[in-house]
Amino acid sequence: MGDFTHFDEQGNAVMVDVHAKDDTYRVAVATGKIKVSQEVYEAITNHTAKKGDVLGVARIAGIMAAKKNAELIPLCHIIPLTNCEITYEMSKEESAVIAFCKTSCVGKTGVEMEALTGVSVALLTIYDMCKAMDRGMEISDIHLVEKSGGKSGHYIRQEK
Repeated sequence: MGDFTHFDEQGNAVMVDVHAKDDTYRVAVATGKIKVSQEVYEAITNHTAKKGDVLGVARIAGIMAAKKNAELIPLCHIIPLTNCEITYEMSKEESAVIAFCKTSCVGKTGVEMEALTGVSVALLTIYDMCKAMDRGMEISDIHLVEKSGGKSGHYIRQEK
């Protein structure tokens, strides 16, 4: 099955055995964006949304999701995260929230999926908390920005 690591010789999906890999400090950063109406943007930035602190709740949801990643993605390993951070940049020009999730651990396998899951759920939570004001919000551009640690080394995404 080529370079795919989650398949055995017969083409069956399998969990990768990482027992022989060295424990290393691993970090991953993922990002994504949600475009919202001007009304939603103002409610988020002015903390006037009816459901409360949108970004605060989304931060907690993203952290919780990163911690539960292995329960959501079938072949992912359970990762003992040493840290998970959700941060935001506000783009008034785009009427958008750009979310970032940074995850880290000391272990045998990386934390990219945890970062991607964390940022995805943070954005979905923003949608959920604001959908009464704008059902046309658009989530996009979810991707890995950077990862370090492990055998494959340091990766930084090049803009396409």
